[in-house]
Amino acid sequence: MIISTSDKYIHYVSPCWVGKSHDFCILKEEFAPQEAWFKNHEVQLDLGFAGFDKNYECECVGIPHKKSKGKELDEQQKLENKSVSRERIVVEHSIGGMKRYRILSDRARMHDFNLYDDILGVIAGL
Repeated sequence: MIISTSDKYIHYVSPCWVGKSHDFCILKEEFAPQEAWFKNHEVQLDLGFAGFDKNYECECVGIPHKKSKGKELDEQQKLENKSVSRERIVVEHSIGGMKRYRILSDRARMHDFNLYDDILGVIAGL
């Protein structure tokens, strides 16, 4: 999990999680909902973090609307999804900048997860 701002500055890189782990479960494990981590911040998330606004207190939450089964999104919801996407794409570019170093995109065959976490921290700093 990576937390970045709109200027592509990476503020947080979580330790690696082995196996299949849901994004929101990782967030709740790393940042306990009882504390006010995001109280004075505007947060943009993807659909993997549905339910964030019920568990965390923050100024504003930007989560795209999900199309329900058998129904289409109306024009207002589509426009809101576009505006959220315009803001979130910058964060995706910062993650893509980390992938340039290929340790995130290629299969890493190292078994020392602490070393892997250290390498990710250095890459985020670069």
